[in-house]
Amino acid sequence: MKICVLAGGRSTERNVSISSGTRITQALREAGHQATFVDLFLGYDLSGVDDVNDVFADANLIDGLAISDAVLTDDDINALRTDGSTELFGPGVLEIAKAADIVYLALHGGDGENGKVQAYLDLNNIRYTGSGALASGLTMNKVFSKKIMLESGIPTAKFKEALRKDGTHQQMPFDFPMIVKPTSGGSSVGMTIAHNAAELEAGLAEAFRFDPSAIVEEFITGREFSLGVVNGQALPAIEIKVHDGWYDFEHKFQPGHTDFITPPEDLDDSIHQQMKDIAQDTMRALDLQNYARVDFFVTPDDQLYVIEANNLPGMTPLSLLPQEAEAAGIKYPELVDSIVRGKMDLYDQGLAI
Repeated sequence: MKICVLAGGRSTERNVSISSGTRITQALREAGHQATFVDLFLGYDLSGVDDVNDVFADANLIDGLAISDAVLTDDDINALRTDGSTELFGPGVLEIAKAADIVYLALHGGDGENGKVQAYLDLNNIRYTGSGALASGLTMNKVFSKKIMLESGIPTAKFKEALRKDGTHQQMPFDFPMIVKPTSGGSSVGMTIAHNAAELEAGLAEAFRFDPSAIVEEFITGREFSLGVVNGQALPAIEIKVHDGWYDFEHKFQPGHTDFITPPEDLDDSIHQQMKDIAQDTMRALDLQNYARVDFFVTPDDQLYVIEANNLPGMTPLSLLPQEAEAAGIKYPELVDSIVRGKMDLYDQGLAI
């Protein structure tokens, strides 16, 4: 198949996305596809290209592992565009996407996970991996997604939304400590833990740097896990053990801060199965398709809480979901290929949403 791998974009997770997109492109080529890497925001120079189909044989790749994991500002990203435009879709992107059999969305953060890219591709009758526009938008918004989870009987922590326009003096219906994070965002960017009113105030101010809405959640004490579902199959869970502190942006992307164990040690089989069942229930409740990852806390008395669902999880070979697939005997190129073929099947059956 001819596959356009879209990565980068204008997200705070742009560099993480480029790492995923680079490795996905390589894996798709190993699986026998004609795949080309395209930066959503910077685009692809088609000048001098007589036939757009020729780009799928182009060996262009950015060394994703050489990309900094630093959080980029809008100004940082806009400065990368040589034509001065701030349009979401760079030059040549739509033309290449239309020529592809399917687009592999390797985007992370705002652009890509909020449903806008999916909606634009839908309007142009372009097939793509992952979930549809509505499910992506709902899942990206932690307030909406948690409301849907609660209404669907999925266990999740108590929470309250705080809005920047209302000030930062809201009363919370639960005790300290509290988790504070932007309502729409990923990779723990802008996330803090508040142990008192002053820290809550500071945490809200930090979250409001990235979003006019913040979500404040009760702090759940327990073990942290993540569990992926690919084409209806729940993978083994992976336990996230932070050496010190909590699983913030640095602990996620800087080596040596966190241990990842799959399959988890000392986890009762019934709890593990319950986690798989809840992950699949969460996907159904949010209309997630093709693949996603659901994050959990398990308390010392074996109560499960869904932290959130990730509709476009990280996809380098060392990311959580690929590690889980490896534990299930699914090699990385096979995993990436199965995601493409699984979504194509949904389109062919008229079931893609």
